[in-house]
This record gives sequence, structure tokens and C-alpha cells, in this order.
Amino acid sequence: MKRTHLPLNGLRVFDAAARHLSFTKAADELAVTPAAVGQQIRALEDMLGVVLFRRTPKGLELTPEADKGLDALRAGFLQFEESVRAMQSGQTSNSLTIAAPRDFTAKWLTARLAKYGANNPDLQFTLIAADSEIDFTEANLDLAIRLTDGPGEHEGVQLATGAFVSVAAPDGGAETPIGWPGCPLEEGTAALRLGDAGLAIDAAAIGLGKACVPHLLAEADLAAGRVRALDNAQEHRLAYWLVAPLPQWRQKKVKALVEALTG
Repeated sequence: MKRTHLPLNGLRVFDAAARHLSFTKAADELAVTPAAVGQQIRALEDMLGVVLFRRTPKGLELTPEADKGLDALRAGFLQFEESVRAMQSGQTSNSLTIAAPRDFTAKWLTARLAKYGANNPDLQFTLIAADSEIDFTEANLDLAIRLTDGPGEHEGVQLATGAFVSVAAPDGGAETPIGWPGCPLEEGTAALRLGDAGLAIDAAAIGLGKACVPHLLAEADLAAGRVRALDNAQEHRLAYWLVAPLPQWRQKKVKALVEALTG
């Protein structure tokens, strides 16, 4: 069934004016001018085809038509408030769905989620492997992590300064360049080409060559001695970003996780 267009702003103004029986007091409550209240009431009267208020020597009073609809209107606003509270309750849910590149999840994210989850035992995480743009609504995502040069159309925060480092096996290894989509090599170059930076780090660790990878992703392997750095980390335009559309970004559970991952 097609729903009738509801002039919600006008009805909200009408409710305030009816409670106060004063355009001035209604304007104070709504943080607008009395003239704006009057315009909204006149527009609502024109749409409904009824007069809602009359001026009398004692002041403003409701017409019988206005009084007849007021109880149902106020009940409707209470229903709206309950609906909003129900939708906002999702902000306190214990489930977080996160999309991130597979290698980032394996080499950086899971350890930090485990630590965060240990302090928040009721939390449940769902991790989705995604290296490119993903539809937040279709995937029911709360947050995404991307290797990119900025948040794009979403809200976001950078995890760390964009920096890449070249790594190789601790005991030397081959000189073969190792390429992956984030650090492609020229066509025709004799090289080992892999699907992501995590695979490139693992290949370098066993001596298959040298790879240029995000420093953030290689930190644990460098600290553990699985690979050695061939140079100092160099600034790079790509960095890992936490991103989400504004509604998801405002959720308390997302804010708390972002703070934990960037703290």
C-alpha cells in the first residue's frame, strides 16, 4: 500500500505549538523564529485543508479539527521515538563485522583483535577478506581496513604513517625481486609475482627473493627475525586506513575498536 506523504516537520511544529498554545514558546523549544513556526503552521493548514489555531482575546486556542488529531499525533511521535531507540540499540550489539585484506588480517589484525577481545569477552568478530571496495550495506559491515591513499568517500583514520621497507631472508637469500599488486614490477622483469604482501614477506623469509612491503605488515616478522630489512622504511603514498560510512563510524562499538587499534 502506498503511504501518504507526511509533513513531519510541520507536524512536529504543530505539536510544540499545541502544547504551549504559543508560537513564541514553540519557537524557543525548536530553536527557530516565531515567524518560522507561523509559516510551518500555515503550510500544514494549507496541505490539510483545515484551520488548526484561532486567536482569541485569551490567546491561542486549538480548533476542534486540530484537537481531534492531537492524541493520535502524539502517540505517533512516541512510536517514532521507540523506533529510533530500537535502531540505536544496534550500537550496543556485541557483534563486529570487519573487512580487511587477507594478509593484513593474518599478520597484524588478528593478534590485536585477540587482545581486544580478551578485555571484552562478550564481543564477537566476523572477518571478511576484501582487498578492494566493498558494499557496506550488502555485506552488513561495521568497519573496513584498506591499503589506500585516503578514506575516499567514507569517514576514516590512518593506522600508521605510510611507509614501505624492503625485506629478505636473514641469511641472505636470492636477489630475485618479489612483486605483488601493491608493489608491481615492470613487465618483462625476471621476478616472482605473488598475490599479496603477506605472501611476499613469507617468500622473502625462506630466501626466494627480496620484497618491498608495507612496514606495518612486516613489523612482527622483522621483530621475530624471520626477515631482515634491506633499507630504512621509506615514506609511501599508500597506508592502511580504517574506514566506514558515517552511520557505522558513529557507532559506539566501532569508535571503541578504532580507538583500540590506533591507540
